[in-house]
Amino acid sequence: MTKRKPNAEEPLPALPALSNDEIRRYSRQIVLPEIGLDGQRHLKNASVLIIGTGGLGSPAALYLAAAGVGRIGLVDRDDVDVSNLHRQILHGTGALGARKVASARDRMRDLNPLVQVDAYDEALTSENAVRIASPYDVVIDASDNFATRYLSNDLCVLLGKPNVYGAVLGFEGQVSVFDAKRGPCYRCVFPTPPPSGTVPSCAEGGVLGVIPGVIGTLQAAETLKTLLGLDTPLIGTLLVYDALAQSFTRVSVAKSPRCPVCGEASTITRLVDYEEFCGVSRIVLGEEWEIAPRELKERLDRGEPLRLIDVREIGEWNMVRLPGSESIPLRTLVERSGDFGKNEDIVLVCRAGVRSARALDLLRKAGFTRLKNLRGGILAWAKDVDPKMPTY
Repeated sequence: MTKRKPNAEEPLPALPALSNDEIRRYSRQIVLPEIGLDGQRHLKNASVLIIGTGGLGSPAALYLAAAGVGRIGLVDRDDVDVSNLHRQILHGTGALGARKVASARDRMRDLNPLVQVDAYDEALTSENAVRIASPYDVVIDASDNFATRYLSNDLCVLLGKPNVYGAVLGFEGQVSVFDAKRGPCYRCVFPTPPPSGTVPSCAEGGVLGVIPGVIGTLQAAETLKTLLGLDTPLIGTLLVYDALAQSFTRVSVAKSPRCPVCGEASTITRLVDYEEFCGVSRIVLGEEWEIAPRELKERLDRGEPLRLIDVREIGEWNMVRLPGSESIPLRTLVERSGDFGKNEDIVLVCRAGVRSARALDLLRKAGFTRLKNLRGGILAWAKDVDPKMPTY
C-alpha cells in the first residue's frame, strides 16, 4: 500500500504537533510506514462528518475517534430506543431515551477525550446541509433512507468532498467511496431511487446486528485511507458483503457522463427536495379515511365484516399482528389488489400508520372507496386497546 503523491500546486497544511500522550495512544498505527508521525498529524488535523449515529455510524464514529481524527461531526435527530441496541453499539441501556448525538458524543469522549466531537441534534435537510458539512474534509453517509443518501451525495458533489457510502439490509451490506473529482458519484450508479415502498427499511425488513458493524467499520477504514492520501480507496468500486455466503464481491462502477449532478451537462446545481424526489412525502388523509383503534375494536366485537390487511413485511407480521389480519406487504399490494373486491370494507394496518396511509392512497387511486387506515397503527392499538401486545 502506498501513499498518493500530493498535488505540487496544493499548499501543504500546517500540521499540529503530537503530544507524548498522543504518541503513546496511537503508537500501534504510527509504527506503520504508510502512516508514521506525519500521517498521524494529518489525522489530528482532519475532520469528518458522520450522517447518522445508528448501526453504521456507531462503529465508524468509534474507530475514527480511536484513530485520532481531530474533529468529528455527528448529525442525528433521534432518541435512543431499546430496539436500536442490538446493532447501534455507540449507545447503551443507560442512554435509553437520550438524544443519540448526546449519547454518541459522551461515548466517544470517554473512548478518546483528545478529539473534538460536534453534535448536530437535527435532521440533515436541504436547508441546513451546506452549513453543517462545509467545515469537514470527508462525509460519511451512515443514513438509513434514500432521501438522505441522495441529499448527502449531491451535497458532497457540490462541495467537492468525498462521500463514504454504506448501506445494509438483512444479511448483506455494501460500501464505496463516491468522489466526483476522481470517479463516479452515487447518482452515477443509482440514477433514480426505487419506487416508494419497494425496498423495506431495516425496521421493516430486519438486519443481523453485526452487518452494520462490518460495513460501518469498512467505512471507517475507507475514510482513514482517504484522509491519509493512500491510493487504494474504493473509488469506482462497490464492495458487496454477503454474511450468509461469507463473501465479498467487488463490482466496478463508472462515472456517467449523463449524471445530472456530476456529469458533463449537469442540471442539478443546488440541493432540492429529496423526500419529494424519492416519493416518500407523508400522505395526509382526511378524517373520513381513518379509524381509531378503539373504534376498530368495537366494530370487530360487533362482528362487522371488516377485512384487515397488514401492509408490513412478513417478518413484522409474524412477530406481532392484529387477530384476523392478513399479510400483504406494501411492495406487493398493487399487484395483489385483484384479490379483494371494491365493495369490501377494508382496514389497512402497519406499525405506525404511515405505510398503511400510503397503501390506502394507492388503493384509492385504483378505484377502491371503502377504505380505512388504522390511525397510529399497531403502536396505537397496543397503547389504547391491548397494552400486553409487544411493540418494536
